[in-house]
Amino acid sequence: MATSTDLKSDCIENCQTCVTTVSNMLTSTCLSKGGDHVEQEHVKLMLDCIAACEACIGFMSRNSEFHSHYCGACAEICKACADNCEKIDGMEKCVECCRQCQETCSAMAS
Repeated sequence: MATSTDLKSDCIENCQTCVTTVSNMLTSTCLSKGGDHVEQEHVKLMLDCIAACEACIGFMSRNSEFHSHYCGACAEICKACADNCEKIDGMEKCVECCRQCQETCSAMAS
């Protein structure tokens, strides 16, 4: 059975993976492909996802009593980002990392 320390460690790792993957996809894939990849709502969701994950990492890393609030918001944002990325070709890596992050952030929020 996973401990809360294991869950937090997994969540921090998933958030970091999400930051790296989404940032990479935005700059290396979306900006070069154009079209739907640079549609305003899509780019805003990706930037929101990056920011939310970074905030979660900080709150969890310093054992803040408020981490659950940020994890709940991050889970919601990661879901929205994954849902949006599913609609655009070539965004599978984003969908995968956002879904994993959503799962662990939801668990940390409860």
